[in-house]
Amino acid sequence: MGIEDSYDVATNAHACGYIVIRKTGREIMIKTRQNIALTKNSSWTNSLYKHRFLYLMVFPAVIATIIFSYIPLFGWIIAFKNYRIGLSIWKAPWTGFYQFKRFFIQGDDLVNLLRNTLITNISSLVFSLVFACAFAILLSELRYKKLGKIVQTVSFFPFFISWVTIYTILHALFAVTSGAVSMALVDVGLLKKGINFLGDERFSWVLAVVVQVWKSLGCNSVIFLASISGIPLEQYEAAEIDGAGRCGKIYYVTLPNLMPTLIVLMIMNIGWILSSNLDLFYLLTNPTNRRTMEVLDMYIYRYGLQLNDFSYATAIDIIKTVVGLILVTSANALSRMYTGKSIL
Repeated sequence: MGIEDSYDVATNAHACGYIVIRKTGREIMIKTRQNIALTKNSSWTNSLYKHRFLYLMVFPAVIATIIFSYIPLFGWIIAFKNYRIGLSIWKAPWTGFYQFKRFFIQGDDLVNLLRNTLITNISSLVFSLVFACAFAILLSELRYKKLGKIVQTVSFFPFFISWVTIYTILHALFAVTSGAVSMALVDVGLLKKGINFLGDERFSWVLAVVVQVWKSLGCNSVIFLASISGIPLEQYEAAEIDGAGRCGKIYYVTLPNLMPTLIVLMIMNIGWILSSNLDLFYLLTNPTNRRTMEVLDMYIYRYGLQLNDFSYATAIDIIKTVVGLILVTSANALSRMYTGKSIL
Protein backbone atom coordinates (compact mmCIF):
# COMPACT_ATOMS: atom_id res chain seq x y z
CA MET A 1 0.00 0.00 0.00
CA GLY A 2 1.44 3.33 -1.07
CA ILE A 3 1.61 6.51 0.94
CA GLU A 4 -1.37 8.08 -0.89
CA ASP A 5 -3.46 4.92 -0.54
CA SER A 6 -2.59 4.80 3.16
CA TYR A 7 -3.65 8.44 3.54
CA ASP A 8 -7.00 7.76 1.84
CA VAL A 9 -7.65 4.72 4.02
CA ALA A 10 -6.83 6.70 7.15
CA THR A 11 -9.08 9.58 6.12
CA ASN A 12 -12.04 7.30 5.33
CA ALA A 13 -11.49 5.36 8.52
CA HIS A 14 -11.58 8.52 10.64
CA ALA A 15 -14.73 9.64 8.87
CA CYS A 16 -16.40 6.32 9.71
CA GLY A 17 -15.51 6.49 13.36
CA TYR A 18 -12.39 4.33 13.46
CA ILE A 19 -8.92 4.90 14.89
CA VAL A 20 -6.05 4.10 12.55
CA ILE A 21 -2.88 2.64 14.05
CA ARG A 22 0.23 2.23 11.91
CA LYS A 23 2.26 -0.78 12.95
CA THR A 24 4.98 -2.52 10.96
CA GLY A 25 3.81 -1.05 7.69
CA ARG A 26 0.20 -2.21 8.05
CA GLU A 27 -2.95 -0.20 8.66
CA ILE A 28 -4.93 -1.58 11.60
CA MET A 29 -8.44 -0.07 11.98
CA ILE A 30 -10.11 -0.48 15.36
CA LYS A 31 -13.77 0.36 15.78
CA THR A 32 -14.05 2.64 18.79
CA ARG A 33 -17.53 4.21 18.97
CA GLN A 34 -18.87 1.50 21.24
CA ASN A 35 -15.64 1.48 23.23
CA ILE A 36 -15.81 5.24 23.77
CA ALA A 37 -19.41 4.97 24.95
CA LEU A 38 -18.48 2.15 27.31
CA THR A 39 -15.56 4.21 28.61
CA LYS A 40 -17.82 7.20 29.28
CA ASN A 41 -20.39 5.04 31.08
CA SER A 42 -17.64 3.38 33.07
CA SER A 43 -16.12 6.72 34.11
CA TRP A 44 -19.57 8.01 35.14
CA THR A 45 -20.31 4.94 37.24
CA ASN A 46 -16.82 5.06 38.75
CA SER A 47 -17.32 8.72 39.69
CA LEU A 48 -20.74 7.91 41.14
CA TYR A 49 -19.28 5.10 43.24
CA LYS A 50 -16.26 7.12 44.28
CA HIS A 51 -18.38 9.99 45.59
CA ARG A 52 -21.28 7.83 46.78
CA PHE A 53 -21.18 9.19 50.33
CA LEU A 54 -21.37 12.79 49.09
CA TYR A 55 -24.36 11.90 46.92
CA LEU A 56 -26.01 10.21 49.89
CA MET A 57 -25.51 13.37 51.94
CA VAL A 58 -27.10 15.50 49.20
CA PHE A 59 -29.96 13.05 48.54
CA PRO A 60 -32.21 14.12 51.49
CA ALA A 61 -31.82 17.80 50.51
CA VAL A 62 -32.77 17.00 46.91
CA ILE A 63 -35.84 15.06 48.05
CA ALA A 64 -36.87 17.88 50.42
CA THR A 65 -36.47 20.43 47.63
CA ILE A 66 -38.61 18.38 45.27
CA ILE A 67 -41.33 17.86 47.90
CA PHE A 68 -41.50 21.39 49.28
CA SER A 69 -40.43 23.51 46.28
CA TYR A 70 -41.39 21.75 43.05
CA ILE A 71 -44.45 19.62 43.82
CA PRO A 72 -46.35 22.65 45.25
CA LEU A 73 -45.92 24.37 41.88
CA PHE A 74 -48.88 22.31 40.65
CA GLY A 75 -50.99 24.47 42.97
CA TRP A 76 -50.32 27.44 40.68
CA ILE A 77 -53.35 26.30 38.73
CA ILE A 78 -55.62 28.05 41.24
CA ALA A 79 -54.35 31.40 39.93
CA PHE A 80 -56.38 30.67 36.79
CA LYS A 81 -59.48 29.50 38.68
CA ASN A 82 -61.99 30.96 41.12
CA TYR A 83 -60.89 28.79 44.04
CA ARG A 84 -62.56 28.83 47.45
CA ILE A 85 -61.94 26.80 50.60
CA GLY A 86 -63.86 23.53 50.57
CA LEU A 87 -64.06 23.43 46.78
CA SER A 88 -61.93 20.98 44.82
CA ILE A 89 -59.21 22.59 42.74
CA TRP A 90 -60.31 20.61 39.69
CA LYS A 91 -63.97 21.59 40.10
CA ALA A 92 -63.31 25.31 40.56
CA PRO A 93 -64.44 27.38 37.54
CA TRP A 94 -61.80 28.73 35.19
CA THR A 95 -61.19 32.49 35.19
CA GLY A 96 -58.22 32.65 32.83
CA PHE A 97 -55.97 35.69 33.38
CA TYR A 98 -58.58 37.62 35.35
CA GLN A 99 -56.50 37.67 38.56
CA PHE A 100 -53.50 39.06 36.69
CA LYS A 101 -55.59 41.79 35.05
CA ARG A 102 -57.06 42.54 38.46
CA PHE A 103 -53.60 43.23 39.85
CA PHE A 104 -52.11 45.15 36.92
CA ILE A 105 -55.13 47.04 35.59
CA GLN A 106 -58.02 47.09 38.03
CA GLY A 107 -56.09 47.45 41.29
CA ASP A 108 -54.51 50.65 42.59
CA ASP A 109 -51.89 49.05 44.87
CA LEU A 110 -49.29 48.16 42.24
CA VAL A 111 -47.26 51.39 42.28
CA ASN A 112 -47.14 51.66 46.05
CA LEU A 113 -46.21 47.99 46.51
CA LEU A 114 -43.44 48.11 43.91
CA ARG A 115 -42.07 51.32 45.38
CA ASN A 116 -41.86 49.92 48.91
CA THR A 117 -40.53 46.54 47.79
CA LEU A 118 -37.86 47.82 45.41
CA ILE A 119 -36.60 50.62 47.66
CA THR A 120 -36.20 48.41 50.73
CA ASN A 121 -34.85 45.33 48.92
CA ILE A 122 -32.42 47.09 46.58
CA SER A 123 -31.12 49.28 49.40
CA SER A 124 -30.73 46.27 51.68
CA LEU A 125 -28.90 44.29 48.99
CA VAL A 126 -26.49 47.07 48.03
CA PHE A 127 -25.71 48.24 51.56
CA SER A 128 -25.42 44.67 52.87
CA LEU A 129 -22.79 43.71 50.30
CA VAL A 130 -20.90 47.01 50.46
CA PHE A 131 -20.73 47.12 54.25
CA ALA A 132 -19.87 43.40 54.47
CA CYS A 133 -17.05 43.86 51.94
CA ALA A 134 -15.67 46.90 53.79
CA PHE A 135 -16.02 45.16 57.15
CA ALA A 136 -14.17 42.08 55.89
CA ILE A 137 -11.32 44.22 54.53
CA LEU A 138 -11.02 46.07 57.85
CA LEU A 139 -10.93 42.78 59.77
CA SER A 140 -8.25 41.38 57.48
CA GLU A 141 -6.12 44.50 58.02
CA LEU A 142 -6.14 44.24 61.83
CA ARG A 143 -2.70 43.62 63.27
CA TYR A 144 -4.10 41.82 66.31
CA LYS A 145 -5.71 38.71 64.87
CA LYS A 146 -7.28 37.66 68.16
CA LEU A 147 -9.16 40.96 68.28
CA GLY A 148 -10.32 40.33 64.71
CA LYS A 149 -11.67 36.91 65.70
CA ILE A 150 -13.57 38.40 68.63
CA VAL A 151 -15.07 41.17 66.48
CA GLN A 152 -16.01 38.66 63.78
CA THR A 153 -17.75 36.39 66.31
CA VAL A 154 -19.67 39.28 67.84
CA SER A 155 -20.76 40.55 64.42
CA PHE A 156 -21.94 37.07 63.43
CA PHE A 157 -24.14 36.68 66.51
CA PRO A 158 -27.15 38.74 65.23
CA PHE A 159 -27.55 36.32 62.32
CA PHE A 160 -28.79 33.66 64.75
CA ILE A 161 -31.27 35.93 66.55
CA SER A 162 -34.90 35.49 65.50
CA TRP A 163 -36.80 38.43 64.07
CA VAL A 164 -39.24 38.30 66.98
CA THR A 165 -36.36 38.83 69.42
CA ILE A 166 -34.98 41.64 67.27
CA TYR A 167 -38.35 43.38 67.22
CA THR A 168 -38.55 43.03 71.00
CA ILE A 169 -35.16 44.75 71.28
CA LEU A 170 -36.28 47.51 68.89
CA HIS A 171 -39.45 48.05 70.89
CA ALA A 172 -37.49 48.22 74.13
CA LEU A 173 -35.18 50.84 72.63
CA PHE A 174 -37.46 52.96 70.45
CA ALA A 175 -40.98 52.75 71.89
CA VAL A 176 -42.54 56.21 72.17
CA THR A 177 -43.21 56.28 75.92
CA SER A 178 -41.09 53.46 77.29
CA GLY A 179 -38.16 53.06 74.89
CA ALA A 180 -34.70 53.55 76.38
CA VAL A 181 -33.44 55.73 73.52
CA SER A 182 -36.62 57.81 73.33
CA MET A 183 -36.70 58.42 77.08
CA ALA A 184 -32.99 59.27 77.16
CA LEU A 185 -33.41 61.88 74.40
CA VAL A 186 -36.34 63.39 76.29
CA ASP A 187 -34.47 63.39 79.62
CA VAL A 188 -31.45 65.26 78.20
CA GLY A 189 -33.73 67.82 76.58
CA LEU A 190 -33.07 66.99 72.94
CA LEU A 191 -36.72 66.06 72.44
CA LYS A 192 -39.91 67.25 74.06
CA LYS A 193 -41.59 63.88 73.55
CA GLY A 194 -40.57 60.49 72.23
CA ILE A 195 -40.44 59.83 68.50
CA ASN A 196 -42.50 56.97 67.10
CA PHE A 197 -39.66 55.24 65.24
CA LEU A 198 -41.65 52.02 64.82
CA GLY A 199 -44.82 53.64 63.52
CA ASP A 200 -43.84 56.83 61.73
CA GLU A 201 -43.86 56.54 57.93
CA ARG A 202 -40.74 58.71 57.69
CA PHE A 203 -38.58 56.03 59.34
CA SER A 204 -40.09 52.90 57.74
CA TRP A 205 -37.60 52.35 54.92
CA VAL A 206 -34.56 53.37 56.95
CA LEU A 207 -35.57 51.10 59.82
CA ALA A 208 -36.13 48.07 57.57
CA VAL A 209 -32.84 48.57 55.71
CA VAL A 210 -30.69 49.20 58.80
CA VAL A 211 -32.04 46.17 60.64
CA GLN A 212 -31.45 43.84 57.67
CA VAL A 213 -27.93 45.16 57.08
CA TRP A 214 -27.07 44.79 60.76
CA LYS A 215 -28.39 41.23 60.92
CA SER A 216 -26.59 39.99 57.78
CA LEU A 217 -23.29 41.87 58.26
CA GLY A 218 -21.41 39.08 60.00
CA CYS A 219 -22.66 36.31 57.73
CA ASN A 220 -21.84 38.15 54.50
CA SER A 221 -18.44 39.27 55.78
CA VAL A 222 -17.40 35.64 56.31
CA ILE A 223 -17.77 35.03 52.56
CA PHE A 224 -15.55 38.01 51.74
CA LEU A 225 -13.01 36.99 54.40
CA ALA A 226 -12.77 33.56 52.79
CA SER A 227 -12.08 35.22 49.44
CA ILE A 228 -9.44 37.48 50.98
CA SER A 229 -7.67 34.51 52.55
CA GLY A 230 -7.40 32.93 49.09
CA ILE A 231 -5.53 35.88 47.56
CA PRO A 232 -1.90 34.86 46.85
CA LEU A 233 0.63 36.67 49.05
CA GLU A 234 2.83 37.20 45.99
CA GLN A 235 0.40 39.82 44.73
CA TYR A 236 0.73 41.85 47.93
CA GLU A 237 4.52 41.48 47.83
CA ALA A 238 4.62 42.65 44.22
CA ALA A 239 2.43 45.64 45.07
CA GLU A 240 4.69 46.49 48.01
CA ILE A 241 7.76 46.34 45.77
CA ASP A 242 6.03 48.74 43.38
CA GLY A 243 5.64 51.20 46.25
CA ALA A 244 2.00 50.56 47.22
CA GLY A 245 1.08 51.27 50.82
CA ARG A 246 -1.71 49.64 52.82
CA CYS A 247 -4.45 51.58 51.01
CA GLY A 248 -2.79 50.95 47.67
CA LYS A 249 -2.67 47.19 48.26
CA ILE A 250 -6.37 47.22 49.19
CA TYR A 251 -7.27 49.19 46.06
CA TYR A 252 -5.06 47.38 43.55
CA VAL A 253 -4.98 43.84 45.00
CA THR A 254 -7.78 43.12 47.48
CA LEU A 255 -10.72 44.81 45.74
CA PRO A 256 -10.04 43.34 42.25
CA ASN A 257 -9.82 39.86 43.77
CA LEU A 258 -13.11 40.39 45.62
CA MET A 259 -15.01 41.40 42.49
CA PRO A 260 -15.84 37.79 41.40
CA THR A 261 -17.28 37.07 44.84
CA LEU A 262 -19.25 40.31 44.77
CA ILE A 263 -20.64 39.52 41.32
CA VAL A 264 -21.69 36.00 42.33
CA LEU A 265 -23.46 37.28 45.45
CA MET A 266 -25.16 40.00 43.44
CA ILE A 267 -26.44 37.52 40.84
CA MET A 268 -27.63 35.08 43.52
CA ASN A 269 -29.50 37.78 45.44
CA ILE A 270 -30.96 39.78 42.57
CA GLY A 271 -33.54 37.07 41.93
CA TRP A 272 -34.99 37.82 45.38
CA ILE A 273 -35.35 41.53 44.69
CA LEU A 274 -39.16 41.25 44.83
CA SER A 275 -39.12 38.89 47.82
CA SER A 276 -38.91 40.48 51.24
CA ASN A 277 -38.34 38.98 54.67
CA LEU A 278 -41.92 38.27 55.68
CA ASP A 279 -41.06 37.85 59.38
CA LEU A 280 -39.50 41.30 59.56
CA PHE A 281 -42.22 43.15 57.69
CA TYR A 282 -44.98 41.27 59.50
CA LEU A 283 -43.58 42.57 62.79
CA LEU A 284 -42.79 46.11 61.63
CA THR A 285 -45.99 46.76 59.65
CA ASN A 286 -48.82 48.41 61.57
CA PRO A 287 -51.81 50.61 60.68
CA THR A 288 -49.79 53.83 61.08
CA ASN A 289 -47.01 52.91 58.62
CA ARG A 290 -48.77 50.47 56.26
CA ARG A 291 -48.54 52.89 53.30
CA THR A 292 -44.72 52.82 53.31
CA MET A 293 -44.06 49.44 54.92
CA GLU A 294 -46.37 47.08 53.03
CA VAL A 295 -44.40 45.07 50.48
CA LEU A 296 -45.45 42.38 48.01
CA ASP A 297 -45.02 39.53 50.50
CA MET A 298 -47.18 41.28 53.09
CA TYR A 299 -49.76 41.99 50.38
CA ILE A 300 -49.83 38.32 49.40
CA TYR A 301 -50.13 37.32 53.06
CA ARG A 302 -52.99 39.76 53.62
CA TYR A 303 -55.02 38.61 50.62
CA GLY A 304 -54.14 34.92 50.88
CA LEU A 305 -54.36 34.14 54.59
CA GLN A 306 -56.39 37.01 56.00
CA LEU A 307 -58.92 37.61 53.21
CA ASN A 308 -58.85 34.01 51.87
CA ASP A 309 -58.47 35.22 48.28
CA PHE A 310 -56.09 32.40 47.33
CA SER A 311 -56.39 32.77 43.56
CA TYR A 312 -55.39 36.44 43.65
CA ALA A 313 -52.50 35.82 46.07
CA THR A 314 -51.21 32.92 43.95
CA ALA A 315 -51.30 35.05 40.79
CA ILE A 316 -49.15 37.72 42.45
CA ASP A 317 -46.70 35.08 43.66
CA ILE A 318 -46.40 33.71 40.10
CA ILE A 319 -45.57 37.21 38.88
CA LYS A 320 -42.86 37.49 41.55
CA THR A 321 -41.34 34.15 40.55
CA VAL A 322 -41.29 34.89 36.83
CA VAL A 323 -39.78 38.34 37.33
CA GLY A 324 -37.15 36.91 39.68
CA LEU A 325 -36.18 34.26 37.13
CA ILE A 326 -35.87 36.89 34.40
CA LEU A 327 -33.73 39.09 36.65
CA VAL A 328 -31.34 36.25 37.53
CA THR A 329 -30.83 35.13 33.93
CA SER A 330 -30.46 38.73 32.72
CA ALA A 331 -27.95 39.63 35.43
CA ASN A 332 -25.99 36.46 34.69
CA ALA A 333 -25.94 37.23 30.95
CA LEU A 334 -24.81 40.83 31.53
CA SER A 335 -22.10 39.67 33.90
CA ARG A 336 -20.83 37.13 31.36
CA MET A 337 -20.91 39.77 28.62
CA TYR A 338 -19.04 42.54 30.42
CA THR A 339 -16.87 40.72 32.99
CA GLY A 340 -16.61 37.18 31.67
CA LYS A 341 -17.85 35.81 34.99
CA SER A 342 -21.17 34.05 35.59
CA ILE A 343 -22.76 31.30 37.67
CA LEU A 344 -25.02 29.69 35.03
